[in-house]
Amino acid sequence: MAVIAHISDIHIGGSADSVERTTRVMNQLRSFPVDAIIVTGDIADHSLLEEYETVRSLLETEIPLIICPGNHDYQPELFEKVLGPVNQALRLPDVTIALADSSVPGRDEGYLGDATLSWLDEVLSERPDVPAFVGFHHPPIELGIPYVDEIMLQSVDRLEAVVERHPHIAGLLVGHAHTAATGTFAGRPVVVAPGVISTGLTPFENAPKIPVSYDLPPAYALHIFTGGRLVTHFRPVP
Repeated sequence: MAVIAHISDIHIGGSADSVERTTRVMNQLRSFPVDAIIVTGDIADHSLLEEYETVRSLLETEIPLIICPGNHDYQPELFEKVLGPVNQALRLPDVTIALADSSVPGRDEGYLGDATLSWLDEVLSERPDVPAFVGFHHPPIELGIPYVDEIMLQSVDRLEAVVERHPHIAGLLVGHAHTAATGTFAGRPVVVAPGVISTGLTPFENAPKIPVSYDLPPAYALHIFTGGRLVTHFRPVP
């Protein structure tokens, strides 16, 4: 069994409460016996060095933790200077977790470049008998939120080809939408983590054009993988 805590969209520097909200989430996760923590993008709101240095302190933990950029992390050289490579993998006894860089500097939509897909292919080929999770920032499926769907992952057929080559991929873990959501892609589960800095709203909730609430509490996903099955719980942090 593997238990994976999943947070996303902390946007440090994006609001006066971004540090406090992230601190609340991390304090709770540090008290849990989870096997890993993953952070799927939009780490710094303005991609500034001081924001990444704050992130490094906020995410400090003895729990294995990996992280990937989002569209707000548009200066990869600063990300890598403070937080490590834009593509990171964690090899646990029961699962492999590979977080890939889907960011495109200067653009809000996502794309998995040739070098990133090659890296992902290589990581997934290392342990074909061990289940794997692939994570990145941009959802590869439409979520029914127009402004998010306009800037989702592009050229998803490239990702689909990788998924089909690796039947041991057990799921895809993403962020970007600031709302908990699930779906399927290439026959695998897709789980979207809720946002830490804010919560995305659907058009059905009489939301404005940019449907984001800063009043709802930060939240995270808790993935439990056992017996070849993924179960996800979503938890707000009061």
